[in-house]
Order: sequence, then structure tokens, then C-alpha cells
Amino acid sequence: MPDPEILHSRSPVFYECFERKSELQHQTHYCPGCGHGIAHKLVAEAIDEMDLQDRTIFTSPVGCSVFAYYYFDVGNVQAAHGRAAAVAVAVKRANPGSMVISYQGDGDLAAIGTAEIVHAANRGEKITVFFINNAIYGMTGGQMAPTTLVGQTSTTSPWGRRPSNEGYPLRVAELLSSLQAPVYIERVALSDNKNIMKARKAIRKALEIQRDDLGFALVEILSPCPTIWKMDPVEAQKWVAEKMIPNFPLGVFRDRIVAAKAAVANPEPEAVVPHHTVAEIVSSDPAATVNASRRDRVNRKPQTLRLKLAGFGGQGVLLLGEILAKIGLREGMNVSWLPSYGPEMRSGSAHCHVCLSDERIGSPMVDHPDVLVAMNEISLRKFAPQVAPGGRILYNRDSAPADFTSSSGVEFICLPASDIADRLGATKAANMVMLGALTELTELLPLESTTATLAKAIRNKALLEVDRKAIEAGREFIGKEVLVTGR
Repeated sequence: MPDPEILHSRSPVFYECFERKSELQHQTHYCPGCGHGIAHKLVAEAIDEMDLQDRTIFTSPVGCSVFAYYYFDVGNVQAAHGRAAAVAVAVKRANPGSMVISYQGDGDLAAIGTAEIVHAANRGEKITVFFINNAIYGMTGGQMAPTTLVGQTSTTSPWGRRPSNEGYPLRVAELLSSLQAPVYIERVALSDNKNIMKARKAIRKALEIQRDDLGFALVEILSPCPTIWKMDPVEAQKWVAEKMIPNFPLGVFRDRIVAAKAAVANPEPEAVVPHHTVAEIVSSDPAATVNASRRDRVNRKPQTLRLKLAGFGGQGVLLLGEILAKIGLREGMNVSWLPSYGPEMRSGSAHCHVCLSDERIGSPMVDHPDVLVAMNEISLRKFAPQVAPGGRILYNRDSAPADFTSSSGVEFICLPASDIADRLGATKAANMVMLGALTELTELLPLESTTATLAKAIRNKALLEVDRKAIEAGREFIGKEVLVTGR
């Protein structure tokens, strides 16, 4: 008996197993009947049929699509809530030959991401957007979304959406089709097999537009959400057909493909815009030129200093990072400052990444800092293993925790900055004690630039004087430490 012919199988654009679930690696995290699974399949099939897998980069934000990178065996970039379109634009501009897909839900694209999608469409960015519209916030528990229907209940509108109070549902396809730049916009639905086949064609067409370098394309996909709607999968599909489609009519809202192809074949000459280097721009500012020229006179190889500053909210680690970045700017360096903090104003975790470099900075993330400033034990234990060999740790205590050992080749300095600041009468100046220590430890932070930067950042004269004393105390502590230990 001959082997059976395989007519349907998993697309090679998907991974062979989904490692997010160690016990169920053949399953996605989507609920039974969820439209994301169907949409994923349609997108994957189109990528495979068009032989685009090696060129494709997926951007997915927070939402039910957040784990797309566990499923699609393509390039993947995770974006913050609502920012997938903006990230997709950056990726496409940095990699013009790639196929960049922004895959977003309605609570993401049509709410916090409204500005990003409108301006990306208005500029005609050459990306493909697949917009999953299920009229509700799915992942976060069923709040009212911008696309929630009039009268539809949610956790934040238990009485049903009322136009007088919450406004009308946002029709994204119609909104974006009013712009001049988009090439192709269509709304489809996953309500039955016939409409799913139409969705398949629309998805492929949108990808073809990007492949042919024609411009912006968006497919809005009306999708069931059985779990949050509290329906079984069959009911949810019927609800798409009977409730969503009348409110969000299907069809093509923009098709400028012919005109876009003509424009590509016969491009209009663009005005030549002169490009200036950063040095040329800076040289137009006399004050900045003085700072830049001071660095030009330093006869040494280009240097880079990567720092991670961490502690509790309220300990001034973010301000310390900001001041370090401003010192670097004053010294004519390339700088980056990337803060990270929880929702608490006090006692929550807070840290920041700071990079000061004579050369261009590729990323603001500091994975392996040259210097770690740990203002508390939690931060020390969390970030100490990341410090690069030959780096330093400044720990805000007079001794290390009993069971703590720093990595080999990493210099560990106990600097009781909080105690020193207490003796100066200002506990909040502990971050300035650490700043003084850093100026003593590295030539990239001259005392002159440090005090000048601080004077501009701190307007209160009394507080400024305390901070200056704290900086000097930090410098003196390190000076004595060096003399005692012979470092």
C-alpha cells in the first residue's frame, strides 16, 4: 500500500517545537478558537510560498502576540506596548532589504500605539502591518479597547460601551485610508472558511507590496476571542460574522499598487540635502567647540566607559546616571543613558545604563559594565556577575556581605556612601559621594567638568554646596583607599 500523500503540514517558517511550554512543545499559548493561530498560519504560509523566510523580521509588542518569537523561525524583535510599528520602521530603515512585519492587536495598535501607526502610514514607510482586531483587550483581562462595539460589555464597561461616555469604536482601516501615502489597506475576517481564504490573499498581497518596495500596507483582520468574550469557538466565529462585520465592513479601502509601481519605475528626482557630521554641527556652537577642542588635546587612544548604577528608588541612581551622561557631553563624548525603574517612587528597584565613549555607541544597553555602582545588597547580588573582567564594583557599605565573592579579575571597593552622606547632614547625597569616587577612579570624568555640570543641574545653592562636599568626600575616600591598598 503506497504511503499517504501529505496535503497539509506545519509551515517550515514555524519552529519544530515551541520551547515556551516545556511540557507541550507542539502547542502554542493561544486559546482554542483564537484567531491568532489562524493568522499566524496564513502569514507563515505566505512567507514560505514567497521564499522570504531568510529576509523576514517580525516585530511583536505586548499583547496576546507577545510570544510570536517562540513560533516564527525568522528574525524577531520584541517591542514595548504600542511601539511595534515604530520599531518596525527603525528595523526597515536600518535593513532596507529585509521584509519587516509589524504584528499588532487592537488594544496595542489602536490605543497606545495610535501615533506610531498613523505617522508610519502617513510617511509611507515600507513595512507590512497585520492588525488583529478582536474588539477587546485579550491578554490583560478583557478591558474595553478602542474597537469595542457600542453596547459590548467589558471589565471596564460592564454596562456596555456608551458613545456619550466612551466614544465610538475606532475604525482603523478607514482612518488610515484617509492618508495620502499608504499603498494598500484592506479589512478581512476570520469568520468562516470563505473569508479566511480572502484573508490569505490579502496577507500575501501586503507582503508582495513590501517585497516590490512599493510602500506601506496594512491588513486589518477581524478575529474571534472566545475566552474573553466568554463564548465557545463556534459562537465566537458567528459573533465576528454577525456583530463585528456590520460594524467594521470588509473590503479594500486603499489600493494604489499601480501608481506605486509606476513611481518606482520612474522615480522623481529628490532634492539633495547636505549631510553634516556631528563634529561640523558642534563646531557651529562656540561654547561646544571649546569642550570638543579640550578633548582633542588629550593625547590618548579612544576610550569607552560602560557603567551600571543600581539601587532602590529614592537613592538617586537615575540622577547620578543623568549627571554622568551630561559630564560626557561636556567633554565632547558620545553618550547614552537608559533608565529602568518600577512603578514605585520610593523603595522600588531602579537602575540605569550609562555609556561614555570617544567612539560611536551601538546600543544603550550595558550588559557587561566596566563599573557597577551598587547602592544596596539586592543590586550587588543581581548585577555583580555581569561586571566585565578588569572592571570595578563600588558597593555602598563598609564591608561585603558575608557570603559574597566577586568574580575573579573584578576589583571590589566598599564605599559607605550613605554613612558618609549622613555625616555631612544629607543622606540623599550618597549618590554624589559615589560620583566623587568615580571622578577619582577614571580620567574620563574630570573634576572641572563634574562640578560645572553639577552647578548647572542643581539650582539650590545650599544643596549644591552639600553635593560638592559629598563629591570631595568620595574622592578623598578613594584616594586613601588607593594609598592603603597600593592599587
